Amino acid sequence: MLKRFRTRLADVDALPQLAILGLLSGLLAGGVIILFRLTIEYIQAGFLPGGGTENYEDLSATLRFLLPTAGGLLIGLIFHALNTAGGGSIQVGIVHVLERLAYHQGHLPLRNLVLQFVGATISLVSGHSVGREGPGVHLGAASSSLLGQSLRLPNNSMHTLVACGAAASIAASFNTPIAGVVFAMEVILMEYTIAGFAPVILAAVSATVLTRFVFGAEPAFSIPTLQLASLYELPYLLLMGLVIGALAAGFIVSLKWITKASCKIVIWQRMTLAGALTGLCALLVPEVMGVGYDTVNQAMLGQIGLGVLFMVVLFKMIATTVGLGLGLPGGLIGPTLVIGAAAGGMLGHFAEMLFPGQVASPGFYAMLGMGAMMGATLQAPLAALLAMLELTANPNIILPGMLAVVVSGIVSSHLFGRESVFLTLLKARGLDMRSDPVAQSLRRVGVASALDPSFVHAPRELSIAAADRLLEHQPLWIIIDNDNEKDKKPVLLVAADLALFIKTQRETVEGKIDLLEIPAQRENVASIPQQATLQEALDLMNEKSVDALYVNITPAKNTLKNKKADIIGILTRENVEAHYQRNI
Repeated sequence: MLKRFRTRLADVDALPQLAILGLLSGLLAGGVIILFRLTIEYIQAGFLPGGGTENYEDLSATLRFLLPTAGGLLIGLIFHALNTAGGGSIQVGIVHVLERLAYHQGHLPLRNLVLQFVGATISLVSGHSVGREGPGVHLGAASSSLLGQSLRLPNNSMHTLVACGAAASIAASFNTPIAGVVFAMEVILMEYTIAGFAPVILAAVSATVLTRFVFGAEPAFSIPTLQLASLYELPYLLLMGLVIGALAAGFIVSLKWITKASCKIVIWQRMTLAGALTGLCALLVPEVMGVGYDTVNQAMLGQIGLGVLFMVVLFKMIATTVGLGLGLPGGLIGPTLVIGAAAGGMLGHFAEMLFPGQVASPGFYAMLGMGAMMGATLQAPLAALLAMLELTANPNIILPGMLAVVVSGIVSSHLFGRESVFLTLLKARGLDMRSDPVAQSLRRVGVASALDPSFVHAPRELSIAAADRLLEHQPLWIIIDNDNEKDKKPVLLVAADLALFIKTQRETVEGKIDLLEIPAQRENVASIPQQATLQEALDLMNEKSVDALYVNITPAKNTLKNKKADIIGILTRENVEAHYQRNI
């Protein structure tokens, strides 16, 4: 049953099977996010004044400096010890998820999941200027990926599973199921498909239902319904988009520069420095500590003055880019919401000064700024717009939000030439996402759905009678076994060519037929596991300079010796191209 399930998943339209996986991955990712949030909030409530989870502002100046410094040192020592012990480089966060999708077919390791959980917990509890959604996406995506790996699912479905985990994590972290779905499609998969949407939606729904049992169904921010005072404010929103788009571009540039400049520093020194610099910022502006959603809520209620908002924008930018650039395990979406809300609130105050009594409240502009900053930084306008809607439960935000989000995104991407912050950080590592239409199409299909199962094995030399018996099965391909040949690549022979040779040369053949000598079409061949996608197959053909592959049940070395029973079919370059043409 499981074997049939895997084979069906290799097809491009395996929607029922993907829907089941979407539900399972949503429940799994939702459970991991609940554990992550409860761990952080339990520790925060145990030592922060008043038992709150965001009340870092009431800590003494000494603690505001020492807490992030000690947290950075602890994270640095843990990561340094594990890095020294071996086992591969330590990578966490959304950029790590994108890297594993692009270069490892969505296979995320358990080790990095554990490190992300521990490191992000310490980072958030110690008050660093990072968010929980980045670690949440990693945790959700990795838990779904590990589910797929344990079931040995084909790699084309692994991509969907990772997207399901990412959507579930965003939905569970913010109580925003729609934004979670769109985030997964815009940022993680970078494409929209029906087969992709359905399981991702089910994952977001199942994770949201699970988390609402634990945390309730209230939106993240409790604010009154706000709206534009007049359509004459729309030109001012254009100016707002310009300002926040420039701010987002500056954020991306700063983060990239610090990331590249600090890569040679020893990891524990980097983390400790990040903690100390965060502590220095917190001495001047306590609001920079932690995720900062309490500050966002106050800004949208209009409870923060112009001067404090300016200080929050400046020092939150510094603390976040320094902390994340130096390698702290945390997210950047939360801080961008804080920076955007503070910047929007500032512009709202300026609008009140210029047009007293004629414009919306600064809180409304803070709401718009939050979405504009997120959209411009991630280059995910729809995800940002829907996040604004779901976080505030305010439908009046849609029209002005569309304008602010789109303008800020265009300013950041075209006026300042900035890509998504995640792609920027990925390229800073010398990597890139392959998101061209051909690669995307081929990644959706497993080799098991495109292979040709019509083949037989044959030794290099065989008699006429043996050849006749072989051809009775009417195979398309003959795999020539070179068991007695050293350093010989396996070879495929077109069965019809052998049949033609026997038909025309039967009377002249003396002794045995040498399948490597008769006039026929032959192909050198390499091995590929059945979990692979057509994109992997095409890449392997190009790498090995072959036009055909034999598909194994399990990953195998490029040899046929003792592996005959594992081969389930033949895949040619023509098969790949034909499958692509049928599905475009």
